[in-house]
Amino acid sequence: MKMIINLLMAVAGLASTALAQSTVDQVLAEIARNNKSIIANNQFQEAQKLTFKTGLMPENPKVEYDYLPGSPADAGTQRDFNVTQGFDFPTAYGKKAKVSGQQIAKLKFEADAFRQNVLLEAKHYCIELIYRNNLAVELSKRFERATSVHQNYKTRLANGQGTVLDLNKASLQLLAIKTELQLNESERNKVLHKLSELNGGKEVVLPDTAYPPAPVVPAFEEMDSLIEANDPVLKIIRKEKEIVAYQVELTKTLTFPKIEAGYHSQAILGQQYRGAHFGLSIPLWENKNKVKAQNANLAWSDLQIQDHRTEHYYRNKQLYEQYLNFKKIVDEYQSLLANANNIELLSKALDKGEISSIEYFLEQSFFYSAYDKLLLSDRELQKAITELYKFQL
Repeated sequence: MKMIINLLMAVAGLASTALAQSTVDQVLAEIARNNKSIIANNQFQEAQKLTFKTGLMPENPKVEYDYLPGSPADAGTQRDFNVTQGFDFPTAYGKKAKVSGQQIAKLKFEADAFRQNVLLEAKHYCIELIYRNNLAVELSKRFERATSVHQNYKTRLANGQGTVLDLNKASLQLLAIKTELQLNESERNKVLHKLSELNGGKEVVLPDTAYPPAPVVPAFEEMDSLIEANDPVLKIIRKEKEIVAYQVELTKTLTFPKIEAGYHSQAILGQQYRGAHFGLSIPLWENKNKVKAQNANLAWSDLQIQDHRTEHYYRNKQLYEQYLNFKKIVDEYQSLLANANNIELLSKALDKGEISSIEYFLEQSFFYSAYDKLLLSDRELQKAITELYKFQL
């Protein structure tokens, strides 16, 4: 019983602290700062940026020195000294820089997609927690009613006015509600632990019983266009296509002859020879089929964009239909329950003896079941809206 009293005190505190504590947006902002996966991914992105900035300059210069004593001893000594620098075809460096720039630009979209996935999970847990908070408030009210009814039947039985059967029904209802209250608190704590985990191990406080204001959801075609215009995954795929297109041009350039230039000094038999060194590679087979391979990748990128668009369109459509269905259910239940809250009337009728205990518990269960479905449907409605507006996270 002490546990139930503690639960009721905690539930009573939900409404009183709601305005003073975190909102969903504040929780998400905190998770965006503290989440270990996001922090690790950001660090990985920085490492990737440095990786993409390597290999843009010419290869390292090469220094060679040969010391060749002659044989027999009076044949003299030959000394050769070379300093050479190799170069790709000159236009290759500009194309390498373009490929690098596009790869770095793609990292931002990848970071956006990663962050949105983490925050989407976090917001789903926030919605679940608000649902659990609402259910806790409702179950605490039911527990108080059931306790009152149970005490009433105990008093009646003691006064010889009630029956053991009525008291048993009241006891069973009280036990069922107490169990629901305890199970809900257990689930609520699980969600809080998960949010704390997502927040890098820092405690999250979210006592809200009202969902954050939902954005206006337009007609499907407009909603679909809005999602696609802001979809980081689609931006990643499109950026990959641009990268491949630049890589095609770079690969073509790398099939051109490479250049080698430098200084050559030779000393032999007391004679000195100094002058320029120049070399040119002959592109015969090293880059065979590389351009064809890059063109095949370019065609594959086009197909990827089409495949993602088709898949995403039907995913958006499914989410939009879920939104419409749950919105309709929520509206209908809210309208019905606003005009059919018979709990107080049932209690008065029971007290006056106008209805039997079994009629009271049966009618009460109808209302409780309807209200539970409203809470569940409202939760699913909020999740569907969150999925549709994932790009805003």
